Amino acid sequence: MSLLSLAHFTVIDADPLLLIDAGAAAGFDAVGLRIVPPPGAAPIVPVVGDAPMQRAIKARLAATGMRILDTEAIWLLPETEISSLEPVLDASAELGATHLIVCGNDPDRARTLDNLARLCEASHLRGLRVMLEFLPYTEIRSLAETHAVLERIKPANAGILVDAVHLSRSGGSPADLASYDPALFGLVHLCDVPAEPPPFEGLRAEARGGRLYPGEGGLWLEQFVRAFPEDTVFAVEAPTSRHAALAPVERARKAAVASRALFARAGHG
Repeated sequence: MSLLSLAHFTVIDADPLLLIDAGAAAGFDAVGLRIVPPPGAAPIVPVVGDAPMQRAIKARLAATGMRILDTEAIWLLPETEISSLEPVLDASAELGATHLIVCGNDPDRARTLDNLARLCEASHLRGLRVMLEFLPYTEIRSLAETHAVLERIKPANAGILVDAVHLSRSGGSPADLASYDPALFGLVHLCDVPAEPPPFEGLRAEARGGRLYPGEGGLWLEQFVRAFPEDTVFAVEAPTSRHAALAPVERARKAAVASRALFARAGHG
């Protein structure tokens, strides 16, 4: 059975301990933890630099049998200083994460490449695999562009995070994945959206609150799931206004049930 993780963005109103509890109660194998808020996002419960909170997280993971799969979300911006991110990397490693989600939104490509190379090196030293995610409304917009960036710097241990909504809204499809080394895709974001995309200016709002659970929309998710090796980790990242009134654990349960049903239909795991 495919490993299934609960991305924090699906229940972003949950603090780290409630996130872990919700993931465990819903039958997820792991969770992703947001420890750096993206630009313009709501504040989060601090974890970096908070030793008591980190101890509480580790205790809750031990009590529930859960693990933190990834931490997020580092955005490479014009003002980014990689040295200032070392506490984020240290906290990620301390909590047992194995992946670090990174996005690029700096129009200076040379600076992006330099910052990404240094971030990958610092992450690799701590046992973290950088997963570079493309978003069609940022400076790294597509699967092909993300691959080209990694080819330029050739980091020791980095991959591409493919999110179903961003693949769709960047004009891609599951068939595109066959052109790349499957080893790049160790972590995938799973969600659904209507088949018809919003106008370009609405893409960010859709990604932040207009997603759906697998099977509730119109994407090619069975083909998407089958495009990846069976040992791929799928993380459900589906912030949705449709279910926003539900408690985090109920949203997590709905997301897990929908995802397992998708895997069954796709004959995956």
